[in-house]
Amino acid sequence: MKQVHKPWGGRFTEATDAFVEAFTASIEFDKRLADYDIMGSIAHAKMLNRIGILNDREKDGIVQGLNVIRQKISDGDFVWSIGLEDVHMNIEAQLTRDIGEAGKKLHTGRSRNDQVATDIRLFLRDQIDEIRTWIAQLQTALIDLAEREADTIMPGFTHLQVAQPITFGHHMLAWNEMLSRDYERLGDCRKRVNVMPLGSAALAGTPYPLDRTYVSELLGFEQPSLNSLDAVSDRDFAIEFCAAAGIIMMHLSRFSEELILWTSAQFGFIDLPDAFCTGSSIMPQKKNPDVPELIRGKSGRVYGHLFALLTLMKSQPLAYNKDNQEDKEPLFDTVDTLVNSLRAFAGMMPHVQPRREAMRESARKGYATATDLADYLVGKGLAFRDAHEVVGKAVQLGIAGSRDLSELGLQELQALSGIIEADVYQVLTLEGSVAARDLPGGTAPRRVREAARLAREKLNGGRK
Repeated sequence: MKQVHKPWGGRFTEATDAFVEAFTASIEFDKRLADYDIMGSIAHAKMLNRIGILNDREKDGIVQGLNVIRQKISDGDFVWSIGLEDVHMNIEAQLTRDIGEAGKKLHTGRSRNDQVATDIRLFLRDQIDEIRTWIAQLQTALIDLAEREADTIMPGFTHLQVAQPITFGHHMLAWNEMLSRDYERLGDCRKRVNVMPLGSAALAGTPYPLDRTYVSELLGFEQPSLNSLDAVSDRDFAIEFCAAAGIIMMHLSRFSEELILWTSAQFGFIDLPDAFCTGSSIMPQKKNPDVPELIRGKSGRVYGHLFALLTLMKSQPLAYNKDNQEDKEPLFDTVDTLVNSLRAFAGMMPHVQPRREAMRESARKGYATATDLADYLVGKGLAFRDAHEVVGKAVQLGIAGSRDLSELGLQELQALSGIIEADVYQVLTLEGSVAARDLPGGTAPRRVREAARLAREKLNGGRK
């Protein structure tokens, strides 16, 4: 490997070992930060000009030179060197080759330590904004589906056993609520990401009269960091993001599990669009829910990255350590995995087709209106525990004759409790059971539509 001059090489008497040079280089992955590195450098150059360290000609040359490099990188014409280790030194070395001495002045008052911390924060801020856009798009699809299927009855489950009848729309809005919290959680995380480390230098600040507030404003940060040691060395903002990403992937994994179950022959509740499924190389009849299955699997990948970053940081003394080079690959992969998973879900959900009759028939099989019968008896004056026992006997009677509660005769029911009247059948039907829960947040179709309307207003109401 050809040795290149290191910007830090003045005190060294021998070249870096070729293996060590490759082992310690980060350019293969941190070049992804190039645009953010250039953004930070342009802002830093403008500030150096503002405080008199760069004259106008030098500042203009640096800005122009960095923009030329940015275009070369965008066009794929930039030559990256492992010998120059990372994105920062590659760009700085090329700038100096292109514009001469002024390029050597750009690094005044900063270190790669505060430079990379700034790059990562700029990168992550943009990624959070994109991820929130995908979450909102998925929420829109779920709300649309909820409105369309507000009357579609399905069984609600606990312990994967039929519990009470609900509607498919109500179920979709439960998913929406989870995503709404995910959206807000990322917004909270963004506040702590949006703090500018630049000007902290290596660890102790700098004697130059840097105008950090000016740079912060140029880069759109909320404020400069308050402690130089902390600013260059901690990655808790990235860990917090990965934790939020892990929660989102947990939610997507739960959604995926239900979609996978619902598409199976044993459930048959929905059809997924062909464009999001694959077939079998040997079984011609198969339609496999590969997208939900893959997202379910990718959740573990994101969990692993969270633990990798926690482990990375757990024993580091202040301030910066080379360990932190290992923060980028887990962070980048978390971002990519999350964006792609949300994108897949947002594209798939508008085309999900509920099989209404199959869901309704399934709700009839598990004595889903038993709780409604107990509530009916309580309304007639019976204590709930006594009502619970009466309904348990009614279920036994239904099981013995392979009949639903709504198929039991009035005399049979009255033999269990004399307070039962003919109006009992209003709550023993699936429609009656669903409609009876007519409180805000309930399963009554009008309440589902109302909840969907409120969810859409929240989504489109300029939330931050």
